[in-house]
Amino acid sequence: MPKPKNPLLPTNSAVALKYNPDRDYSPVVVASGHGKAAERIISLADESGVPIYRDDSAAALLSMLEVGQGIPPELFQVVAGIYVEIMKLASDDKKKATGL
Repeated sequence: MPKPKNPLLPTNSAVALKYNPDRDYSPVVVASGHGKAAERIISLADESGVPIYRDDSAAALLSMLEVGQGIPPELFQVVAGIYVEIMKLASDDKKKATGL
């Protein structure tokens, strides 16, 4: 039997992160939204070639942060997991492009 959805966690959220190790202690939330705003964030990322990683739980946690806020240490592991997955996707794409 499927687990009921938690009504407190939005299911259609999007959060955009940016990390500049020369300037930022941790990745910073640069956009966050739900519903139509989430769709727009995803669309802009896709059009700009920004990697997209889909994880409803991570998006729900990260969407609680304010735009401009750095990721707190409590969420470092979540964000590190996202970056690892994005790096895997980028590596897979590079392999496909080079025929490896």
